[in-house]
Amino acid sequence: MEKKDIKTREDIFLLVSSFYAKVRKNTVLAPFFNNAIKDWEAHLENLTSFWEASLFLKTKYYGNPLKVHEKVDKENNHNITEMHFGLWLNLWLQTVDELFEGEYANNAKNRARKMGTFLYLKIFEARKSL
Repeated sequence: MEKKDIKTREDIFLLVSSFYAKVRKNTVLAPFFNNAIKDWEAHLENLTSFWEASLFLKTKYYGNPLKVHEKVDKENNHNITEMHFGLWLNLWLQTVDELFEGEYANNAKNRARKMGTFLYLKIFEARKSL
């Protein structure tokens, strides 16, 4: 099967929903996500909007991922580590590579690397202020 690049919101939804299907089954990551997210349908739409804004730069995203991740970390007794971010990133990269190739696909991988690093550092920074 020849892969195409990420070009539409539907492509992003396919990526996001495929990725989170893996996350929800991952024995290490699933508890964090499944305990925090009560409405998966709404969450997938929200994340599709986030990635659409991030990749296509033509829509706005109004959520605050940092606050959400800080809250989840707090609710889990500050047990989120670099290992969790590494697993998250590896699943994301794997999913992108399984479904897509091209400039936007590479951008999705690069943005996930930067976002993971940023969130990881900010979560640990937030712990210092406790």
